Amino acid sequence: MAKNGTILIIEDDVDDQELLSEVLKELEIPNVLKFFNSCMQAFDYLLTSIEKPFLIISDINIPAMTGLEMCKKMMDHESLRMKSIPFLFLTTTGDRQTIAQAYEIPVQGFFVKPSNIQELKNMLKTIIDYWQICKHPF
Repeated sequence: MAKNGTILIIEDDVDDQELLSEVLKELEIPNVLKFFNSCMQAFDYLLTSIEKPFLIISDINIPAMTGLEMCKKMMDHESLRMKSIPFLFLTTTGDRQTIAQAYEIPVQGFFVKPSNIQELKNMLKTIIDYWQICKHPF
């Protein structure tokens, strides 16, 4: 995990992309943000890039390949798993079954999109602060 690396955001809703971008800019997060409309695009990027991302934030409900499927695929892929990139879900789906499925993969965090901007800002600040001070083997 590269603490100054790119934050990859997988979100197919353009409005949510803009909101996340705006909130992270207001928080003065220095990391570069890279947005992907699909998990397939993000997975291909991770396979071909030499970049060491800081964090992956993904929605779950994405057509073609869901966030759950991508996270599992990353954990099954040795070179991607060894990069130890924290993979977090930020989604509207917060039911018990989906959360259990995510942690079986395992995912490193599961967050439900809050209903207002200030709550989103507080949540993202907490997430990023946590991963900035977290120790990691790579």
